[in-house]
Amino acid sequence: MDRASGVLLHPTSFPSRFGTGDLGHEAYQFVDWLAAAGQSYWQVLPLNPVDAGYSPYQSPSSFAGNPLLISLEKLADDELLTREELDQAAIAGAYGSGSASFELAFEGKMPLLHRAAERFHQLHDDHELRVAFRTFCSAQAGWLDQMALFEALKGANAGRPWTTWTHLVDHWHYPGPEAITVLQEPIFVAKFQQFMFFRQWNELRAYARNKGILIIGDVPIYVAHDSADVWSNRRFFQLNEAGQALQVAGVPPDYFSATGQLWNNPVYDWRALEEDEYRWWARRLQAVMEAVDLVRLDHFRGFEAYWSVPAGHETAEQGTWVPGPGHRLFNALKSQLRIPEGMTRLPIIAEDLGTITAEVDELRLAYGLPGMKVLQFMIADNDPFQPQEFPPESICYTGTHDNDTTVGWFQSHVASFADRFDRLRQRIEFSNEDIAWDLIAVAWKSRSNIAIAPLQDLLSLPAAARMNTPGTFGASARNWIWQYEPGVLTKDLADRLHRLTVANHRFLGDRPPQF
Repeated sequence: MDRASGVLLHPTSFPSRFGTGDLGHEAYQFVDWLAAAGQSYWQVLPLNPVDAGYSPYQSPSSFAGNPLLISLEKLADDELLTREELDQAAIAGAYGSGSASFELAFEGKMPLLHRAAERFHQLHDDHELRVAFRTFCSAQAGWLDQMALFEALKGANAGRPWTTWTHLVDHWHYPGPEAITVLQEPIFVAKFQQFMFFRQWNELRAYARNKGILIIGDVPIYVAHDSADVWSNRRFFQLNEAGQALQVAGVPPDYFSATGQLWNNPVYDWRALEEDEYRWWARRLQAVMEAVDLVRLDHFRGFEAYWSVPAGHETAEQGTWVPGPGHRLFNALKSQLRIPEGMTRLPIIAEDLGTITAEVDELRLAYGLPGMKVLQFMIADNDPFQPQEFPPESICYTGTHDNDTTVGWFQSHVASFADRFDRLRQRIEFSNEDIAWDLIAVAWKSRSNIAIAPLQDLLSLPAAARMNTPGTFGASARNWIWQYEPGVLTKDLADRLHRLTVANHRFLGDRPPQF
């Protein structure tokens, strides 16, 4: 692995006049700024559609892209929308507000995406976009057909969970014989949106690679119950005959939560997956690997043993550890995945945070997967935590999307606690006034070959800029909505990061890093 560095930022965090960030002009400006700052990685969170809580980790499809990330301006460039329509859909005060509005984005963007689909219908069959659309649909037919039909049926059933569907389905909630004919138009619209998302995303990714920047994607270990994934692959999940989950996923009490985290995703039937040679998992990972350069595999611990909670509990405290697929899964992945040319290992980063056993470490090391080191955990306990001793085959973070910002963390968890303050002072040099950049410097100086900081830390933002607080839900949690304000990505900020990157031998110029 080359010694390099990068920034963590989700595309919904770009400033936008349409409610959520997208893959348009601001995204390209951000890539330009990364290059000017000497960075080699852009880490994103899952790019999938979000649930009612805006979380990309609870998506109706783990293969699909989020339609809200489609740039309306780029659709106008394709002459599928007009500039006047864009101006009418713009949300007053949204640009520069510092906060995404998913509800308003959905209300404003989805009608325009439907209008663009209608105009797409009117193009000649030999139009470049129509030809590319047919190629895309053919190449992605497996998951795309399932996702589009699921979305169309969900719309026909008033958006209810699939276990309650009654219209155009049989007793088991599978599509009836007339469903595809009746739902032909919404099926097409869903496919059109996916075509446009991946077209725009692949253009942005190619632009980043030309600047020497690789993209780190994210694969959640679990998928949402109310998803095309579970609906069309029920035998791979622990469900009863009615489709309800028997066991659900989570983690026991830990650093983030005294009662654990109850995710409520259905857990896998790993025996059924093994009988199918884990091909569903290979297809899922392959789809993400084709959209990004590296993959952070979330909750890696769960592949060795996972926390299983009987459905119906309100917290994750009443669960048990159950052996996971371990080596059997990763051996299957090694044989089935198409590893990018030049790579000698799976392009996977293991999210190995939390209580990690020797068995989990052995599984990770057996496949040469680098793990994660998060500097905010330096004060969590009395165990040795020395960045200068991190293994080179690791990724060092100041914090992740699930942590407070470094400024917020220091103010709420360190500054007022003498023992924690002293413990931090024993391990690193820092100043109270510039704590975020002090931790960034520690990460960049560490032995880890890759160092990553969330953009919030580069901007020294307080707790209000936190992306997500695990275990919290609802509007009051304010999860997933942070956006940076226009104008903050300055030349001075890029120069400061560039100097730190060069000084710590992480600058690669315009050459993409080797992993």
